[in-house]
Amino acid sequence: MRVRLIKRKSIEDFVKKNAQSRTSFRIWLTIVKQADWTTVADMKQTFGSADLLGNGSYRVVFNIGGNTYRMICSYHFGEKWVYMYVKWIGTHAAYDTLCCKNRQYTVNQY
Repeated sequence: MRVRLIKRKSIEDFVKKNAQSRTSFRIWLTIVKQADWTTVADMKQTFGSADLLGNGSYRVVFNIGGNTYRMICSYHFGEKWVYMYVKWIGTHAAYDTLCCKNRQYTVNQY
């Protein structure tokens, strides 16, 4: 199934504020646009460094730009599409702060 990215504008806004991230996110967006996933394993095969969050959260953390940036997305496998919802974008250091507070499961910035 093709991926339908919800809140792509969140990525675009982040890139506008963090110009050095432009190329990294462009590559990620190109890969997602071409993705054809039917299972979570397909997502992991496409992005080997992606981390699936537990607790039934249906969330994944993508390492972007050589692990310089992190993006949390929730996902839902529908009948025709895989829906990917951007929940949070930030630096690796900011993500570590979320983890220390155990907020990566609930953050919903966008």
